[in-house]
Order: sequence, then structure tokens, then C-alpha cells
Amino acid sequence: MSDRLWDFAETAYNEHESVELQIRELEKNGFRVTRNAAGIPTAFIAEAGSEGPIIGFLGEYDALPQLSQEDGKTARAQKVMGGNGHGCGHNILGGAALLSAFAVKDWLLSTGRSGRVRYYGCPAEEGGAGKVFMARGGTFNDLDAALTWHPASILAIDAMSTLATIHARFTFSGVAAHAAAAPHLGRSALDAVTLMSVAANYLREHIPSDARLHYAIHDTGGIAPNVVQAKAEVVYQLRAPDLGVVLSIMERLRKIAEGAAMMSGTSMAYRVEKAMSNMRPSTVLSELMYGRMQALGPTPFDDEDRAFAKRMKAAISPEEAKASLEIFGAQRLSGVLHEGVLPAEVMPSILSASTDVGDVSWVVPTARCLGACFALGTPFHSWQLVAQGKASIAHKGMVHTAKIMAATAAALFVDPKTLDRAKEEFRQQSAVGAYKCPIPDDVAPPVIKPAPRPQGTLRGAFPTQYAGANP
Repeated sequence: MSDRLWDFAETAYNEHESVELQIRELEKNGFRVTRNAAGIPTAFIAEAGSEGPIIGFLGEYDALPQLSQEDGKTARAQKVMGGNGHGCGHNILGGAALLSAFAVKDWLLSTGRSGRVRYYGCPAEEGGAGKVFMARGGTFNDLDAALTWHPASILAIDAMSTLATIHARFTFSGVAAHAAAAPHLGRSALDAVTLMSVAANYLREHIPSDARLHYAIHDTGGIAPNVVQAKAEVVYQLRAPDLGVVLSIMERLRKIAEGAAMMSGTSMAYRVEKAMSNMRPSTVLSELMYGRMQALGPTPFDDEDRAFAKRMKAAISPEEAKASLEIFGAQRLSGVLHEGVLPAEVMPSILSASTDVGDVSWVVPTARCLGACFALGTPFHSWQLVAQGKASIAHKGMVHTAKIMAATAAALFVDPKTLDRAKEEFRQQSAVGAYKCPIPDDVAPPVIKPAPRPQGTLRGAFPTQYAGANP
């Protein structure tokens, strides 16, 4: 299944065939499926079991644009020109979460224990904030615990926090005019964007040192310099370790935009498009998962895996490999594969990235880990990672991590006291700050145009309209 997801390589909110493939497999294995979770066509929930605690596994399956790559190749070779690729390993992320759900469902049946297991089909992690919209829709509200992971080149418990982030679009509207004959009649929207940019640069000095302010101009109003631009648009992204800080900076930025509109004589429209909360990991669940990881030990690679990883690592610069390991405090690791368990104490407390899993962690106790699936030091969002997505090392890392997550869930069903401690810890966290979705209620998931895909091959081999057919 993970190989088929790799082939589909569908991007945010376009994962229709990936969803159909998983749903058919889940229904075949006795899961009850709810489609269109939170009103999102490519989100779904599958459940098995009855009564008792509900443990959920979070699956992802979206790819990245412009990262198409032939599998197993050690040089850049696009499979589809301008196409997509699984540059973050979400094909195996979803595969392991599904495998864990299947295993726990079978275990509950064989032991006669009460309890429910859920698989969450979560779209659009890459820039689409899928889980945030699902959290806003209440899909995680009745969960007792959520477990997930992320493919990487190391095996480690991931109890790091992440950066909260928010994206907002600022659209300025002015008046067009001939820039030579009647400039006094024009009101330049491009001037407003420029003024906002200047003021935002001054703002950077007066925000916390661990906050980040990014921007991209989406519309300059045209290419003719002799026309006063009547419309211009800029998108800003803010990041900080705490969502409250992000929201306070965004409010200051909004006032800057209002000032730029006043100075240029234009009008301004402001709209939050997506946002993600910082991760709030469960210490109790993370310790439990880490214990299961230590008990199961390293991923069982063999000589053939090492030979393949050696070839792939040769295609990665030492600087890239070092940087990709440094973000996890693992820069001292050597070799071509990680054949151990990274000590929990070397992991940093915060990851300089954002994920929509953060919003789930504000709704329910959440734990996640990293699985060793790629050559050591493989950077995320790279063609080198795409090239390894169907390899034996990816499959073994996926299965090994699925065992860790399934064993963690089983331990929670066996020992309800651990689950109670996780809930109590969560209640204490919530007393400090309860969850408020950072995306306004009137903002819907974005519509993102799909990238080119092969015609008559993947789509022809597995058309969505043949729901129920054998994949």
C-alpha cells in the first residue's frame, strides 16, 4: 500500500486515489469508515472495536510538488516532468499508522479486551493544515490518546515542541492611472505593499529573537511601469514557539498594513488562510513509547540495506547530511544507517519547524516518534528522500515503527492507570492554556491545483470511479 501511495504522489487536498485505496483496505479489514471528516473530501476516520478507551493513529499521505523522482536512482531523474514526489515520506507514514491500527484491532479481538482503535486519514500536512481544520471540526474530541510518527533517518522518540505558525494574505486595492499623464489620479497598491515591507523590516527588531517573519509578494499589480498598479498582494508567515506570541505579532503586522494603506490612499483586506499551533507533547505517553522502542531495539537492517544506503548517502553532500541530523541533536552519528535507538536526552526541546499535529496535541494527549527509514542524514523535502521511498529500508523502518506504536497502544489498553496519568497531565496543561483553533471559522481549506501526473498509467490503473475494485 505504501508503494501505491508513493506512485499516486497526490498533493494537499487532492489525495482522492490515496484515500480510496486506504478506505477499501480498511473496510476489507473490518473497520467502519466515516468519509468527509470535518467536511474535507480527502479526510476520513476508520474505527474498529466497541466500548472502552479510544486510541487513535494519525496517518498522512500527501506528497510535495515538483519532487517527482525515479525510485532507487542516485541521481536526479524526474519520473514525471514537473510532477509530485513523496519528499517527506508520507506514503510510509500512512502505511505504518494503518499497520498499527490493523494490529491493535486484531489484538483486541484475540484477547477479548474492550476498546476502540481508530485510524485518522489526515490530508494536507504539507502546507495545508489539514489536521487543524479537522480539530476545528471536533474530530479528535472524544479520543483518549493519539499516536503518530514521522519517517526520518534515525530511530528516536520525538517529544519536541514545534513552532506555531500563521499565514495571512494582505490585499491592497488602489486606483489605476497613467503614470506619466495623470499620476496624481492614481493610488498605488504596489506602493502599499512596499511600505508594508519596509515597516515589517523595522518590526523584526522588536519581536522575540526566536520568532520568524517571512513574506512573499503574490501579485505586484502587473508588469507595466507606466501604469499605477491598482491591486497588489502579499502573504506573510509568522513563526514562534508559542501561538500566543504569533497572534500578538500578527496583530501588530495587521496595524502596519492599515498604516501602509493610509499612507498610499488605498484600501486593505486581511485574511488568515491557515495556521498551526505549537506541539504540546504528552510526557507520559512519550515515556511509554520510548520504553517500547527500547524493548524492540534497532530497526533490523541487513547487508543489502547497508549497500543501498551507502549508494544513496554518496548522493547527499556532507553539509546537507550534517544539517538534517543537527535538527534532532544527532550530528555525531556516523555510518550509512542508524542501527540503534537515539538516547532521549540528546533530542532538543524544540524543533524549528511546524506541523499540524500540534493542534491535535492541544485537544488530546499525543505522542510521536521518528522511524529510521532512509540513509543517515537524508534531508527532508529532497529528491534523495523520494528515491528511497519504496526501498527495503523504508519498508523495514515503516514496519518496525508500526510495532512500536501498536505496542504503545496495547500497553494503554492493558494499564488504564497510564492513560489516566496522561489525561491528568493534559488537564494540567489545559489549565494553563485551553485550545482555541488559530484558523477563523469562516476560513475553509484552500483549493490547491494538482500538479501534472502520468496519463493512462497510474490514474488508468486505479481510477477513483471503480470504488470497490481490487487495487
